[in-house]
Amino acid sequence: MRAFGVTLSLLAALLPQAAAAQESYPSRSITIIVPFPPGGIADITSRTLAPGLERALKQPIVIQNRPGAAGTTGAHAAATATPDGYTLLCHLVSISSLPEVDKLFGRPTVFTRDQFVGIARINADPPIMVVHPSVPAKNLKEFVVLAKKRANDMVFSSSGPYGASHVPFAMFLQAAGLQMRHLPTTGGAPAMTAVLGGHAVTWASPPAIALPHLKAGKIKAFATWGANRLPEFPEIPTFREQGYDIEYYLWAGLFAQRKVPPNVFNSLREAVRKAVQDPDVRQGFEKVRTPIAYQDADEFRAWWDKDAERVARAVHSIGKQ
Repeated sequence: MRAFGVTLSLLAALLPQAAAAQESYPSRSITIIVPFPPGGIADITSRTLAPGLERALKQPIVIQNRPGAAGTTGAHAAATATPDGYTLLCHLVSISSLPEVDKLFGRPTVFTRDQFVGIARINADPPIMVVHPSVPAKNLKEFVVLAKKRANDMVFSSSGPYGASHVPFAMFLQAAGLQMRHLPTTGGAPAMTAVLGGHAVTWASPPAIALPHLKAGKIKAFATWGANRLPEFPEIPTFREQGYDIEYYLWAGLFAQRKVPPNVFNSLREAVRKAVQDPDVRQGFEKVRTPIAYQDADEFRAWWDKDAERVARAVHSIGKQ
């Protein structure tokens, strides 16, 4: 009798797992964690993509903003959630830099890249090196010469230490053999305000933030960090065109936990592929001036590995600050 009771107990424990395994995915709403406040690139990307995902998956998509610690808090929440495909993460390039900062300071990592698998890259904008018009340089070459002479007087702003605009500028400084003073701020808008107000002379600006000020002649631009020139700014050369082998993108991607079931991952992968082809979604990204730069999981995996290496080198070149 005792053996029979044990058998019944085991069977009862296994029944919910078997039912879950047979349950079609998705059968309920899916949450996308955005580890930043509303209004940023990750938030805009998630909310613009969500209607297309809802149509593809036939389930509601809930956007949950969980800001804190420069994107670490939300990433940790996503990494430790049940890997069933009902909790996803939309993160930026900083998903690669944040663990490296922990390593730099010798502290335990809150999350690692290995805890996630990329479903797709959604967009990828190279920042633009914008410069205050008072700087007596007409191009990047003249700027570098000037910066070497006036290192103590040249200040660059950023959206925060080791953040999405600090890392690319560190790449440039290392490649050019320059030293400049750093003025960290609390975000992209304050970083641009610092340049417009003359508190800093330059920074690595997202194209969408730079556009109105460039058109108004309030700033000038010397280079972009992309492999190719931006279609919206064909007159701005890349760093590579000017002799600096650096490349960097402000990108956003959609992630699941590493242990998500293969069938669930494939469903999500197919849903994103359909969503980025959805005319309404594409129009939505055009409205927010964030062009789609889609990469499916396999292509994104290889690209992310390479990009993470670039970012890691830049973080360690910055050192402890």
